[in-house]
Amino acid sequence: MELRVIEKSDTELQIEIGGEDHTFMNVLKGALLETEGVAAATYDLNPEQSGGQTDPILSLKTEDGMDPLDALESGAQNVKDKANAFRDAFTSAA
Repeated sequence: MELRVIEKSDTELQIEIGGEDHTFMNVLKGALLETEGVAAATYDLNPEQSGGQTDPILSLKTEDGMDPLDALESGAQNVKDKANAFRDAFTSAA
């Protein structure tokens, strides 16, 4: 996975996440929307309408006082924690 910051301000972040598709992006977006201090999170992955773009671009907006990179880190940790919990539950059920 390659990350490229496109734009960053005190409350907004646009980042390209290389090599990912709707599956990962929907999970990450959902985790971000559950993160305290996140006002909005969405992504765009539409190569035909965006001039050949093939990698998703995540757009994140936070409330005052929350750095968007910190919010992204919290959201990613949430995804990791949920994936680990699922793996453990699956392993113990098998």
